[in-house]
Amino acid sequence: MYEVKYHPLVEQDLKKINNSIHIEVFKKIKKIQVSPELGEALGNKNGLNLAGLKKMYVAKKQIRIVYEIVDNIVVVKVLAIGKREGMEVYIEADKRR
Repeated sequence: MYEVKYHPLVEQDLKKINNSIHIEVFKKIKKIQVSPELGEALGNKNGLNLAGLKKMYVAKKQIRIVYEIVDNIVVVKVLAIGKREGMEVYIEADKRR
């Protein structure tokens, strides 16, 4: 099982999301912790280099969890949680990398 670490700004991401979705987000993070390879690989999106990052959907694809697997220390680092609208979640993940 992987250790999960959160970028310091993920807490702010969660405040932007409806509280009823938090449970779904944390259930999905539990799945990522056990099998991080289940996420969909990200590449280049709208000029953002997101190679090496993965995403998982929550709440009928309304919310994305963007994370990276840090192999040498067996860690899954959650970089951003949020909506895709305007590429918001991907821009934040790219900045926080």
